[in-house]
Amino acid sequence: MNGYADLLLLVVVVLDVYIVATSRLASCVRASALQGIALAPLPLALWWGSSSEQLLHLGLISVGALAIKGVVIPLLLFRAIRVANVRREVEPFVSLHLSVLIAAVLVGVSFWLATVLVLPKPAPSTLVVPVAFATLLLGFLVLVSRLKAITQVVGYVMLENGVFIFGQTMAREIPLAVELGILLDLLVGVFVMGIAIHHISREFDHIDTALLDSLKD
Repeated sequence: MNGYADLLLLVVVVLDVYIVATSRLASCVRASALQGIALAPLPLALWWGSSSEQLLHLGLISVGALAIKGVVIPLLLFRAIRVANVRREVEPFVSLHLSVLIAAVLVGVSFWLATVLVLPKPAPSTLVVPVAFATLLLGFLVLVSRLKAITQVVGYVMLENGVFIFGQTMAREIPLAVELGILLDLLVGVFVMGIAIHHISREFDHIDTALLDSLKD
């Protein structure tokens, strides 16, 4: 199953770069949803040879990840897009062309970091660590380089996806309650952000975080 797991991880990296490269908010959310769908079977694909009890544990994590990352969060974000009536990122802090160049560099740095990082236990796949680093770094890039609050939420979700991928290096040792608690925290965080976006767009007719800085003056 490692070949299947590697394919899923490669899909995640491609979606990372796509999110960085696109200015359309709906496309960002769709790519984030596809990431959630790709990540859902990852625990089972990486640890398929485990005992039946561990497979049950991993299966519950997969179902939780699919429901929250692949369905619930994207629906909340699509609703926020409709409420805010905004379609694309017009003038990000960093241009899309430069963002793609930075993303390529960060992906290369991630693969280099994976060669120098020493893990307590061998990773189930050689792509787990570099893809986790790449998703973390590109999520942070989206978070700091975009103006629209919805895109920044997508960056936040990408950060958590990176943590989720890295956590697969010790998925069998982490208690199920901890993993589901992390997913619930992510859902609550996005839900709160969605409420904030709704109220911001209603009061100020935009969700541009750069313009919101003027409120502190």
